[in-house]
Amino acid sequence: MSTPARTLPRDHYSSTHNRHVLIVEDSKLVIQILSHVASQQLSNYVIHTATTFSEGCSIYQQYKEHLFAAIVDLNLPDAGNGEMAAYLLEREVPVIVLTGNYSDENRDRLLLLGAVDYVIKESRYSYEYAVGLVSRLAKNLSIQVLVVEDSRAQQAYIKELLEQHMYQVVTAGNGLEALEIMKSRADIKLLITDYNMPEMDGFELTKALRREYSKTELIIIGLSGDGNHTLSAQFIKNGANDFLRKPFIPEEFHCRITHNIESQEYSQQIQNWAFRDPLTNLYNRRYLFEQGTELHASMKQQGAPLSVAVIDIDHFKKINDNYGHNIGDKVLIDLAIIFKKHFADYSTVRLGGEEFCIIMADLNNAEAAQLVDQVRLYLVENTIGPVEQPLAVSISAGVVTQPGDSIDEQINAADELLYKAKGNGRNQVCSE
Repeated sequence: MSTPARTLPRDHYSSTHNRHVLIVEDSKLVIQILSHVASQQLSNYVIHTATTFSEGCSIYQQYKEHLFAAIVDLNLPDAGNGEMAAYLLEREVPVIVLTGNYSDENRDRLLLLGAVDYVIKESRYSYEYAVGLVSRLAKNLSIQVLVVEDSRAQQAYIKELLEQHMYQVVTAGNGLEALEIMKSRADIKLLITDYNMPEMDGFELTKALRREYSKTELIIIGLSGDGNHTLSAQFIKNGANDFLRKPFIPEEFHCRITHNIESQEYSQQIQNWAFRDPLTNLYNRRYLFEQGTELHASMKQQGAPLSVAVIDIDHFKKINDNYGHNIGDKVLIDLAIIFKKHFADYSTVRLGGEEFCIIMADLNNAEAAQLVDQVRLYLVENTIGPVEQPLAVSISAGVVTQPGDSIDEQINAADELLYKAKGNGRNQVCSE
């Protein structure tokens, strides 16, 4: 029997507010624990609970259009042999099975039916793990995986396993096909490749990809059923993150995939913290001078325009002095939201204090100045800050498109125009 495929469209779950989770468990204590953990980890989800098979079926019928996943006890008073899990799996609902009694037979049967996982009720960690799987499934909806395997049967099997955990899967039959796909699919985060393939094998593919992608940018997991016991070391030495020997059991496959994905997410989160301002979540100066330097050099080489705006909040010190730093922080946060909306196609950086920088690729000076002035006019017509104490805030800005010798030089030139705007009375944009 093959693993059931999920047929619901991806945008069916585009918002967490449309996602419902069903918990079916006959122990009131366990339901309380699961509900508490779910309220913390799945705060935007609608949680339904049932204690019997009949209640679970009734809730499914009522909310089936929005049911994202279910956590189900294997043995219920009116269904003692996994009927609830089987019922939901037949209807293509991702199911995490809970049980107090481990059985190889039940485990194999449920995993064959397509259960996401089989969790033993041993401690609070077990319940946290089960609820965490629901959150993991939601994240997987946006993760693209490329499977490179010349065996159609193996390719289909791996694809089914990945789709069971809601990954978005693309396939290729050899390394050359995979390289072509990677050129047009920048959103692929994980590549699983067999070793023995025509045209280009897994080693050569891994080496080629590592010339373009770091281990945090692209996870590569090697596979092989070859009897050579040095393959795992060779794959990893060539740049793979991990290796699995075929045949593998589905649980090990999913554990390895999840471990690598979560390590990638953690690394990206650390990098994100390094490049983000903690108050506004805008990019910070470090990002500006690392990424901005590369962009400046690239645009200058292409002869394409790169406009830089330096923006300052007028009389911001008075806001802090008159209303307090909490209100000042709220103004900065609100202004960051406005900048993100109006400069959505460009990079917005908090330079420090009340000063911001906008990097606008492919905009000439007149276009960039007009865009910044639209934000200035928006602030003239609207208030920001606390709802109970809205404030009228204005900005001044300088805009420069002449590239100079560096991004630093261009920012300094924009800063000089900013001070000209302030000297001319504030609440205006000065450009070249």
